[in-house]
Amino acid sequence: MTRALFGPRAARTTARTWLVMVYAFLFLPIIALVVYSFNDSPVPGVWEGFTFKWYAALVRDREIIAGLWLSMKIAFFTACGSVVLGTLAAFTLNKYRRFRGRTLFSGMVNAPLVMPEVIVGLSLLLMLVSLQRLTGFPERGAFTIWLGHVLLGMAYATVVVQARLQELNPQLEEAAMDLGARPAQVFRLVTLPMITQSMLSAWLLTFTISLDDVVLSAFLSGPGSTTMPLVIFSRARLGLNPTVNAVATVIIVLVSIGVIVASYLIARAERERIRAMAAARREE
Repeated sequence: MTRALFGPRAARTTARTWLVMVYAFLFLPIIALVVYSFNDSPVPGVWEGFTFKWYAALVRDREIIAGLWLSMKIAFFTACGSVVLGTLAAFTLNKYRRFRGRTLFSGMVNAPLVMPEVIVGLSLLLMLVSLQRLTGFPERGAFTIWLGHVLLGMAYATVVVQARLQELNPQLEEAAMDLGARPAQVFRLVTLPMITQSMLSAWLLTFTISLDDVVLSAFLSGPGSTTMPLVIFSRARLGLNPTVNAVATVIIVLVSIGVIVASYLIARAERERIRAMAAARREE
C-alpha cells in the first residue's frame, strides 16, 4: 500500500500535476489577456463577440504609441549598456579574486538585486536633482530613465555572465597565452565566444526588465518622457479599456518572437561548439 502511494508512478504523476498547475498559473492570465483583446465589449470579462476594433483604436492612440516607442528605445539601449557593463563587472569579479575594494565593488554591483526599487528610484532622484542644481545637467527624461534602468539591469547581467564565466575551463585561456596571445586577444578570441550565449540571455533579460519597469520610470521620468507602463498605470486608475489588452498582446508577440529567435541562435551556437569539440578530439 505504501509503495502504491509513494512509488515512482505516483511521484511522476505528482510532478506532472504540479508542473501543469504552475504553467496554468503563469500562462492562463496571458492567454485571457490575448483573447479579450479581440472582445467587442468595452467591459472587461464580458464577451460580446470577435473584433479587431481595439487594434484599430491602438493605431490611432498617439499616447500609447509614443509611450511604446519610447519604452522600446530605452529598453534596447538599456540592454546594450547593461550587457557591456555587466560583462566587464563579471569578468573583473571572476578573474581578479584579490584586489583592494573587491568586497565593496561586489556589494555595490549586487545591491540593486536585493534593494527595493522604491529606495533605488528615490536615491537616484535625489542625486540627479542635486546634480542638476549644481551643473544644470541632466534634466529628467529619457536619459535619466535609461541611467536608472542600466543600474538595475547591470546587476542582473553581471549575475548571468558571471555564472557562465565560473563554468569555463581556465586552461583554455592559459593555452592561448602560452601560444603568444595577449590578454585582450585572449578575451576577444577565446573568452568572448564562449560567453556569447550568456550575454544574449542577459540582453533579453535586461530588455524585458526595462520594458515593463514602472517604479524607476515613475521617479526618473520628466515632461514628454512617459513610458508605456506609466501610461497604462495612469489609465488603470480611471478604468482600463481593451486597447491596453491590444498593446499588451503586441508586446507579447514581439517578445515571443525575440525569445524564439534567440533560443534558436543559442541552440545553433551550442551545436556548432559541440561539433568543433568533437572534431578537435578526432584530430587528436
